[in-house]
Amino acid sequence: MAKRRPSNREKSQFFLKGGIIPEMDPDYYIVRLRTPAGMLTPDQMSGIARIARRFGVDQVHCTTRQTVELLHVKHEDLEKMAAALDRNGTPVGAERDEVVNITSCLGTQNCKYAVIDSLSLAKKIDEKFFGREMPVKVRIAISACPNGCTSERLNEIGITGLRKPVRNMGLCTGCSTCAHYCREQAIRIVNGKLQMDNSKCMLCGFCVHACPYNYINFDEPRYLITLGGKRGRHPKIGRTFFIAKSEDDVVAVVDKIVYWIYRSIASDKMLPEQLTDEEFAEFRERVMKSLEPMGIEGYKPTHAFALR
Repeated sequence: MAKRRPSNREKSQFFLKGGIIPEMDPDYYIVRLRTPAGMLTPDQMSGIARIARRFGVDQVHCTTRQTVELLHVKHEDLEKMAAALDRNGTPVGAERDEVVNITSCLGTQNCKYAVIDSLSLAKKIDEKFFGREMPVKVRIAISACPNGCTSERLNEIGITGLRKPVRNMGLCTGCSTCAHYCREQAIRIVNGKLQMDNSKCMLCGFCVHACPYNYINFDEPRYLITLGGKRGRHPKIGRTFFIAKSEDDVVAVVDKIVYWIYRSIASDKMLPEQLTDEEFAEFRERVMKSLEPMGIEGYKPTHAFALR
């Protein structure tokens, strides 16, 4: 049986995909790819290069959202290019009012400062939420520690890895190595004994790595979720929303946030511009109530990082 040709309506819907972006010259387009957390295999990178050469693309652009853009693509090449990119495992991405490319640092798989496996979490979030139609653009970013290499708190939804240091005070020698490495001056050595200022601690774990005797260990991972951050002309840091205890809890909380964004946010402004302090509190209360039947409980945001 002959393969059915797409209708004009289907074609027009294809050109409305978020990853298909018109250039200044309306005969040409930017094609943005879906590359969760910016991770690509060597074969995928070679495939992108072959596809670019096949369609006469002279340059590609690596974006701030850890994806790749093929520039100056002809209108008549879009569908064939999209099919080739899909076969390469790097399909057309998202850009409009939808959940766009998930960004993440390398996490504990590669980074010595990381305290959570951010790539594992990014994969779960990408599989569940990428490309979901929304009333506003929703950016989700993950950093595996408070260093914030992905500027996660400048996204609509940000996730930051935290780990509480646990000290064996009976074995501590008072050598002050941890105090030297603490960037927040949260640790002092007084009369040979360690004093901790929990109001300054950002739960980054630097002191754990610094202890030469391994007398400081990590507590269980924590995941700070912030809401309402943005970049652009008037940057805004997202507000503390929830501190989750596991990756699965993070995904569940993000699911509820995305649901309530879809239900209650208008489409005429970006999310941060629609959340005053009062509206944020109301929005958070709705999400918290929807989590109660699921038995999800988080940590109280009482430490320095979460309150800033």
